[in-house]
Amino acid sequence: MSHLMLRSGCAALALIIATPALAQTPSPDELAALVKAQAVEIATLKARLDKLEGQQVAAQAATQQAATQQPAPQMAQQDATQPLVITPFAPQIVPPGPADLDVAQARAVAANPAGVTTEWGAGLPVFRSADGVFTYKPRGRILVDVSSTMGSKYNGRNTTTTGMRALRLGLEGGVGPHFFYQFESDFSENEVDIVTAFLGYRNKISSKIDYDVRAGHLFNDRSFEGSTGSDSTPFLERTVVATAIIPQRGFYGIGIMGRMFGPNWHASLSVTGDRVDGDQTTNDSRTLMARAHWNPIKTDRSLLHVGGWFFDEALSSAATTLTRSTVIGGRFNGAVRVTTGELLGGKSDTGYGVELGGYTGGLWVMGEAGQRIARLDGGRSDFKSKAWSLSTGLFLTGELPPYNPRLGSFGQPNVLDPVLDGGSGAIELTARYENLDYTDLLLGGEGWAATLGVNWYLNSFTRIQLNGIQWHSDNRTGAYTGSDDGQTISARVGVTF
Repeated sequence: MSHLMLRSGCAALALIIATPALAQTPSPDELAALVKAQAVEIATLKARLDKLEGQQVAAQAATQQAATQQPAPQMAQQDATQPLVITPFAPQIVPPGPADLDVAQARAVAANPAGVTTEWGAGLPVFRSADGVFTYKPRGRILVDVSSTMGSKYNGRNTTTTGMRALRLGLEGGVGPHFFYQFESDFSENEVDIVTAFLGYRNKISSKIDYDVRAGHLFNDRSFEGSTGSDSTPFLERTVVATAIIPQRGFYGIGIMGRMFGPNWHASLSVTGDRVDGDQTTNDSRTLMARAHWNPIKTDRSLLHVGGWFFDEALSSAATTLTRSTVIGGRFNGAVRVTTGELLGGKSDTGYGVELGGYTGGLWVMGEAGQRIARLDGGRSDFKSKAWSLSTGLFLTGELPPYNPRLGSFGQPNVLDPVLDGGSGAIELTARYENLDYTDLLLGGEGWAATLGVNWYLNSFTRIQLNGIQWHSDNRTGAYTGSDDGQTISARVGVTF
């Protein structure tokens, strides 16, 4: 449009200039000279106009070329800011948190050039410094249970109860590729209970072997389900091997643990005292514990698990009572238990067990057995308690069992079609038989339980579980003696983040 206006203006200017001369009625020679002069002037103006148009076209071409070249650096910048994705230890489980990374993963985080400082995953964000040195993540779990028992000959056992299996809040993080930490408290009993609390260091021995060392309030590495977190067990309660063949101090103790990891195995060794109790008026008990697992067969769709463990506990003078009362019909019916009767004067105890199982496709099987030997004072014979279990499960929706080959335990599953994405989630059917025997004592009881269950995983960190339990107990002492049978229905809604 500007070019047209410029041409029109030039023509008008030439006409204006020519008008006075035409008004004087010039001679033919004068008209010829005037026409020649106007032609020269018009040619000069046209040359100037062509030059201006050429300059404008060149500027437009340069602008278009710059525009076509601009997306390249933008794309490079987008590629550079892609968030770091942590590879899980197996495709069927979720990626580990900052405190569970191996050295290679931790180094990848520290060397991440993206500068991404916040990354969302598994319900809560992971915060990282721009240089990747510092990592921090809130963590927690909410497990809400309801349980109803029927069929017992004792009305006191036929109850319906509710409870919080876990109500935890904590944090975990790392400093550089080597140092890490974790802290969690549990509020499920309507009081503060410190559970995991440790500092750790990790490094590599070779390209295929790495290790870590943890110091603090540590969770046992003992038995398959005993080493699995309460938010990852395929049943609402761990097997009796995990709950009965256990040190007197329980699942936790303050001390130090070293762990070594290979391509298809791991081994751990720990020395701990009592759990956090605030009582320093007497010596702690001392517990030495070790566990190892090996996967002699390990493919993309199948795996064989072989494991073993033991512990030896020298009891404090304040921990000589060895009385046990173990739940057999679900955690939230305190009346359905197998008991040892009163057992005083303990000096030490030793426990050991074996694990054998594996999976192929979505089907998994795991067998466990263990024995605990308690040594008593006064020349009395040792007391032996025995437990075993056989469990199985089947994923109907295509997932592999959430087996963690690094730790030899279960973790959070990688759900293929989450409900929050419009899918159906993951569905797992489970079954278990377990047996507990305290009859080596004069007043010791025995019992067994058979459980059928179904788990619906809405996504990788949210689940709904239902268990139906047929149980049997035969106690020789306490409020509920003799042979007794019943049924317990239990359900849970759980979220882990």
